[in-house]
Amino acid sequence: MKMVTAIIKPFKLENVREALSEIGISGITATEVKGFGRQKGHTELYRGAEYTVDFLPKVKLEIAIVADQVDNVVKVISTAAKSGDEGKIGDGKIFVSSLEQVLRIRTGETGSIAL
Repeated sequence: MKMVTAIIKPFKLENVREALSEIGISGITATEVKGFGRQKGHTELYRGAEYTVDFLPKVKLEIAIVADQVDNVVKVISTAAKSGDEGKIGDGKIFVSSLEQVLRIRTGETGSIAL
């Protein structure tokens, strides 16, 4: 079992959700987060004063899947979250990690059956 964590731009959330739904992925957790990488924030003007916004709004997706779905899920997320043909700084990142155990609280099912 694997956990796919993706950090994407907020306006790409619906595109990614629809693309994952098309390949049969229905269990997704989305969290509004803030962060920066190479994008390094930006400067804004508010009421005549200039200030720096270091942390930019992002969405963190967490998807628990069986191991044989990883390549397809990563491909779908990266395609749906990419800005244009070339992509842009700030499009996001995808992390894949191992899941040692999963338990469905309601039924007590464990392992890939609980996904």
